Order: sequence, then structure tokens, then C-alpha cells
Amino acid sequence: MYRHLRCEFSGRCGSVTLARPERRNALSAELMREMTGCAQELAARRGLDVIVVTGEAGVFSAGADLKDPSRWAGGAPLLEQREIAGLGQRMARAWEELPQITIAAIEGYAVGGGLALAVALDWRVMARDAFVALPEISLGIPLTWGTLPRLVNLVGPARAKRLAILGERIGAEQALAMGLVDELCDKGRTMESAMRLAAAVLEKPKHSVLMTKETVNAYAGLGAHAVSYMAHDQLELAAASPESRAARDAALTRPKR
Repeated sequence: MYRHLRCEFSGRCGSVTLARPERRNALSAELMREMTGCAQELAARRGLDVIVVTGEAGVFSAGADLKDPSRWAGGAPLLEQREIAGLGQRMARAWEELPQITIAAIEGYAVGGGLALAVALDWRVMARDAFVALPEISLGIPLTWGTLPRLVNLVGPARAKRLAILGERIGAEQALAMGLVDELCDKGRTMESAMRLAAAVLEKPKHSVLMTKETVNAYAGLGAHAVSYMAHDQLELAAASPESRAARDAALTRPKR
């Protein structure tokens, strides 16, 4: 059904695996569309109560795919440019609005759009040797996808600004201490830990869990749309600037570490 996703189900629990290992599970336009469609399908599964999201090859996601030619549709009609620029925001919102409890199992790293996806989920389990980072501003583009309000809710305004503006690499212990992730485990054990957390959810009365998530999200999301509804236009404006293009070109030619 999907080219870059693998979905598995066992009783009331499911898992979705980002499956682009050759690109470190980078979020291409195609993958973001698949993730959005997948969320819409999962929302309709009434017998499914917990969903774990992870990535293949020991990595959660390297973020938006800078090498995806459709990602930077500069010469396309404006409507097409806006549609592509809004893919990440629609994807993150679709996953945030799922009625099921959602858990990110982060191995290796969750960078940029990968972290944006992870913070749109309910909880995050992270390997002790993993890290997260938000390099968008270093690439000449603002952090969008509705991520800033979610970061403020998790870590507060000062830390959200530091994460987004400085783009520092944050290790697992620091991420846990600031409230960015919820649980740490040994390398290679994040799925096991996430499934254990899922099992704890499944022991609780289903409808009370659903209503509690809905209430918390409704309160936490107050005003989020008001500060992010123009994010795709901000992204397009910034991405078209010479400094943004230079930053992206430098990132694409920089030797891999």
C-alpha cells in the first residue's frame, strides 16, 4: 500500500515504521503524503488504541529531504508551491489529531522534520545514545510545521527559542531533563520500551483515555493555529532568499560525519 512505510498490527496496538533507510528516513514529499494518508486511515480504526512510530536502520528520521527536487518547487505555480510547503504541517497535524495514543521510538537521531514529527506525537521514548536537533535556521528557513507551539508546551519559551534558533545537538539525558522526551532506554530497545508503555495504556479504560487526550490537546493547542496558519508562506518566502539557497547548497555539499 505504501512505498516508504511499514505498518503492523497486533490486537489494539499498531506500529508505523519510516522505511527509507537509504536516505536515513528523510521526509520526502512522497513520504509526507504517505504519512498523512496513513494517519487518516489509522484514525478510522476503532479497535486500535495505541500507535508506535519508529524508523528503519537504527534512525528515526534525518528530517525533510533536502535532495527531493519536488521539495523546492520554485518555478511551479503558486498554488503548487503552497501545497508542497504545507505538506509537513498537514502531516504533523494529522498525527497530532489522531484519537489513539501515539508514541515515538527514537533510535539514532530525530533531526529537523523528524523531531517535528516526534513532538506531534503524545510521548517520546529515546535511546540513551541518540540525539535530536533542529537545524532549520542554519539552513536559512524558519522552523514551521506547527512545531514551535508544541515545543513551547513541552520545554517552555526560552528553551524552545534556544532549540529552534541555535540548532544545538541535544543528547538523550539533556532531552529528558528539559521535558522534550519522556523515557530513556538502551540502544536498540526503544520499540520494546514503547510497547511496554503501550501495554500500560491498554490497561486503562479506553474511553477515559480518549477523552483525556482530547481535552489535554484542546487546551495545549489554544492559539497554535493562530501563530502557524501562515507557516507555509513563511517557509516559501524564506526558502527563496539567496542566503537560504546558499545555506542549503552548503549543507548538501558538506562531507558526512
